[in-house]
Amino acid sequence: MRRLIYDDDHEQFRLVVRRFIENEVVPQYADWEAAGAPPRSFYRRLGELGILGMRVPEAYGGAGVEDLRYSAVISEEAGRFGVTLGALRIHTDLVLPYLLQLATDEQKERWLPRYTTGECMAAIAITEPGAGSDVAALRTTARLEGDHYVLNGAKTFITGGFNAGLVLVVCRTSPATGGDRRRGLSILLVDASSPGFGVGRRIEKIGLHAQDTVELSFTDVRVPRAELLGEEGLAWEYLTRNLAKERLSIALGSYAAAAGAVEMTKAYVGEREVFGRQLSSFQNTKFVLAECWTQVLAAQALIDACLALDETDELTPADAAAAKLFCSEVQGTVIDKCLQLHGGYGYTREYPISRLYADARVTRIYGGTSEVMKSVISKAM
Repeated sequence: MRRLIYDDDHEQFRLVVRRFIENEVVPQYADWEAAGAPPRSFYRRLGELGILGMRVPEAYGGAGVEDLRYSAVISEEAGRFGVTLGALRIHTDLVLPYLLQLATDEQKERWLPRYTTGECMAAIAITEPGAGSDVAALRTTARLEGDHYVLNGAKTFITGGFNAGLVLVVCRTSPATGGDRRRGLSILLVDASSPGFGVGRRIEKIGLHAQDTVELSFTDVRVPRAELLGEEGLAWEYLTRNLAKERLSIALGSYAAAAGAVEMTKAYVGEREVFGRQLSSFQNTKFVLAECWTQVLAAQALIDACLALDETDELTPADAAAAKLFCSEVQGTVIDKCLQLHGGYGYTREYPISRLYADARVTRIYGGTSEVMKSVISKAM
């Protein structure tokens, strides 16, 4: 089905990304999985290619192109090869909107040039032990003492935390008032080299082995008051506003992985012979692939509609929640059927479909569970 959301610039960018992944990611990917993360040099290479700075203003070394469709292209090309690009999506799709919308000129001068080159990767720390989807229940605190906040607490499931030089930490700067736990939350820009900042264990996961997920701890970390992001006490409002982009980003990755699974399965069944016939010649194979591709096209249509809304700043939290809910479910269903068509080989690490299968499960959990997405959608209804 012909798509209408991309122009020639996007397609030229797609070719650059495709060559990069094919030549510089795929040959090294097994090493990344064994190490638990890409090397720092990978992110610097992304900086050299201009990928990290696409949406960063020219004044800070970027291209100044505020267009989420370039991120969509990256997701689609990663899905084509069945790989993840470390913490790239966290850096460009999750953290950057906070910096562009809320950072002062001084903060932008301090962080964005190094952000753009890949010298300083960024992460966001929200989730805590015992307070996953319930963000308002977080216990990390920051007490103001003179010109510094004193930060104490712990975070978990922090993607990209291992290589991060900058971490946006959501913490409580004042007690909840009037019984509203959402009040009193703030965001601090924390330098990972600060005394008392600790990177704990890497969490062993079912999938996403090339994407580091760690625990972080803060023990009397002194954060300059000048590193408060936005206004004190308004973190909930900021999170609510930006979670829509995060969820659309996850939906993009889900759709792209499902599309990639169909393409690699189509190639596999065209080569594989069973009972003296090509696997692709069996009616069941044709029907399963037809079902999968139709679901992918439906997900694609929803993604394209959301990207168009994002371009005009009309994307709502409910729109993004619906996209994440639908696309993550499509991802799980389609990849499961594609693995089945691979037979026993689909359950081995020899074929990337097994990696896609393991990677898919978390998309119905992180960024807000499917149950939370249903709550957001039903509230809007």
